[in-house]
Amino acid sequence: MSGTASRLVVRPRRVRVVASGAALLLLVVFTVVALLLRNTPTGVYFRTSDQVAMVGVGVLLAAGAMLFARPRVRADAEGVEVRNLVNTQRYPWSLVRAVSFPDGSSWARLELPDDEYVPMMAIQSADGHHAVQAMRALRELHRSAVQD
Repeated sequence: MSGTASRLVVRPRRVRVVASGAALLLLVVFTVVALLLRNTPTGVYFRTSDQVAMVGVGVLLAAGAMLFARPRVRADAEGVEVRNLVNTQRYPWSLVRAVSFPDGSSWARLELPDDEYVPMMAIQSADGHHAVQAMRALRELHRSAVQD
């Protein structure tokens, strides 16, 4: 979490470490399998293209694992931008009714009108005190923006 009194940027901590480790492990395993692919006693002959394809599968799976390190929340006096695994959306504070972290939830959320909500995967319960600090700072930004 970084930011000043008027700007806040939050990223998950624990999931970034796990996702990076998983991506690295996938790359190593698929590369080793690709290198050993020619020397199998099964009678099947694997070509160089099969080995390259195996490394390519490892790269795709590693990229998929790194999607979990992508979430981010950026907030300022005008609103909050939520980036989850795939999409990014910005919400003005006038549209946000509350910033909440329901009991038992894995991540925080923005409460919107008509009982809608947006999950904020950047603020995760697994991050403990980091998540608590992020929620306090985000609620303070929301409170000061709504009062103005």
